Amino acid sequence: MVNIDTVYQRVLALANKEQRGYITPQEFNLFANQAQMDIFEQYFYDINQFSRIPGNDTLYADPLNILEEKIEIFHTSTTLSGSTNIFDLPEDYYRLAQVRYNNPTLGYGVEIEKLTHKKLMVARNSPLTAPTLSRPAYYVKDTRIIVVPATINSIDVNYIKEPIKAEWSGYNVGGAFQYNDGTSVDFELHISEETKLVIKILSLAGITLKDPGLYQIAGAEDNKNIQQEKQ
Repeated sequence: MVNIDTVYQRVLALANKEQRGYITPQEFNLFANQAQMDIFEQYFYDINQFSRIPGNDTLYADPLNILEEKIEIFHTSTTLSGSTNIFDLPEDYYRLAQVRYNNPTLGYGVEIEKLTHKKLMVARNSPLTAPTLSRPAYYVKDTRIIVVPATINSIDVNYIKEPIKAEWSGYNVGGAFQYNDGTSVDFELHISEETKLVIKILSLAGITLKDPGLYQIAGAEDNKNIQQEKQ
């Protein structure tokens, strides 16, 4: 995790503001969570890009391994049960990794194949491709998983969850804000993302504060980091 107060203090210092309240905690929290989601969502685009190029044998420098380590923080699992074959996805769901169910006849867990709704409807029309308990299938509709055959009423879901909402919390004492570690929530991102968080928050603050210099400096640093990561 990345300490939220450390990021806040760096943002205030780099914005060159003497008064702590110029970028208020409320404004900072809005910028902070937007920055966290931007970084988080970029992982999946980068994985798609890096998976197309050869990796390397350096243990700590392969970009794909680094990205997978950062995403692993958000990998979790749960069991969904119900009286039907329709299951509500967890509230913190972002992307599905794998769906399985325990087949009592076979005596082990069976992976459920993901299909689009259209492909599943086509598959059901043929005896050769119709989903069975030993070869089930599912599709996602909005925030629900629909599994076929309909007799499956419990599934194990491995998924990537969204980052928890970060929040800098403190006391307003004489017009100055004092950090409260007990009620604040740190960023859930990998510790290596601290600098990137600062840069992105500064960029968002520059837009809101109508400070093109701050926005351009932050944008230039962000682009430099991106180019270094992709070299």
